[in-house]
Amino acid sequence: MVQVPRAVEAVDTEDMSRVTANFRQYLMGWGEAERAEGDLDHYRSGLAQPQFNGVVRVRSLDVIGPAVTTARARLAGVPWWWWAGPDSPEGTSAALAAHGAVELVSLPLMTRSLDRVADPEEPLPGLRIETAEGPGLLAELVSVYSASIGIDPALEADLVRIEAERADNADIVRLAAVLDGRVVRTTTVITAHGVAGIFLVHVAEAHRRRGIGAALTAAALRTGQERGMRQAALMASPAGEPLYRRFGFAAVAGYRLFSLPARPERFVRIAETLV
Repeated sequence: MVQVPRAVEAVDTEDMSRVTANFRQYLMGWGEAERAEGDLDHYRSGLAQPQFNGVVRVRSLDVIGPAVTTARARLAGVPWWWWAGPDSPEGTSAALAAHGAVELVSLPLMTRSLDRVADPEEPLPGLRIETAEGPGLLAELVSVYSASIGIDPALEADLVRIEAERADNADIVRLAAVLDGRVVRTTTVITAHGVAGIFLVHVAEAHRRRGIGAALTAAALRTGQERGMRQAALMASPAGEPLYRRFGFAAVAGYRLFSLPARPERFVRIAETLV
């Protein structure tokens, strides 16, 4: 298991509820093949990639045994993760471990108010931030984040289709950093529940450490502000956390990812590069 050390700041209960609702909406939106809410909130895209199949939460530890059995049955045949976060009952992680789950990684959940949006440092000459609305730009966006997290290129066409057909697309703004006519970094912003949730933050390897991440983060924050959101939220990778702290984000909680059944080693690297 990979632990991410952090100092966690206090956050209002209502604000946390909004943040976790935003996060659940993002994940459940991948449930093209199946999604269900109830005792067990889960989603299935059917793609052979663990980010896009999984469990968001179980409502009560009283049903954890049947919930694990249901999850194994409903998600059989695809790689998947169980997310245990601040909207999960206390003791979920221990209960999952008792049922054979193995923890893969712990990622900090970071938030900041949108009452102000600071401009980043001097932008890279020629860099443009565009909204990925047409099919061509959406395909480029998918290609960039797929390469960054090791998704099989054969899955990209299905990812583009699922992205284009999400039921919550009215809440979504997909941002692409374009340099020399090519998409080099991506971000997806979901504006819902009063929160600008920032997801799929990825950069082409050849263009890292050039200020592109700062420019795109600032654009994501402006998007949330323009849509009237109260706060921004994201999960940070170890590499991304220093950048987000510069923008005023603070860790307020965390998500712990579990694998069932326990063959976790090949998913750890994917989990670490999730955002």
